[in-house]
Amino acid sequence: MVEEKADERDFGWSLGVLLRALHGSMGRVLKDLPHGPRGYQTLSTVVHGDQPSQLALAAHLGIDRTVMTYLIDDLAEAGLVERRPNPADRRQRKIVPTDRGVAVLHDLERQVRAVEDHVLRSLSPEERELFRGLLRRVACGVADMDAGTDPCEVVDEMLSGDRRR
Repeated sequence: MVEEKADERDFGWSLGVLLRALHGSMGRVLKDLPHGPRGYQTLSTVVHGDQPSQLALAAHLGIDRTVMTYLIDDLAEAGLVERRPNPADRRQRKIVPTDRGVAVLHDLERQVRAVEDHVLRSLSPEERELFRGLLRRVACGVADMDAGTDPCEVVDEMLSGDRRR
């Protein structure tokens, strides 16, 4: 049996190493997308979710509404999303994906999955799915997020369009 170093048994150390590896690789995949990982998260939620307004989208993702305005401006300028009147409330603008936005997201989802699989390469495919499921369950159990945001809803809605993840 190989003896582990003390820091390798530390939960925070393990999460930090995993996050750094994921962040570095993900940055290379998302470098051309406006706002990188945050733009990816937003585009994914727009494609797979159904937020009634830009403000609701910002609250759902835990992004400041001012920051969200610039983020949506840049995604719209890139031809990935559009602002449209909300048919249920004409005072609101609903953020909807363009056909190009859907295509770009599907390509990025494939690349992101490959990055995740590479980062988790020390696990078998079955262990990766188990790990993802356990991590999702732990994330849903976090109770100290923004009071208006249910982490389980965020995860469920982000994954509802792609059950492979």
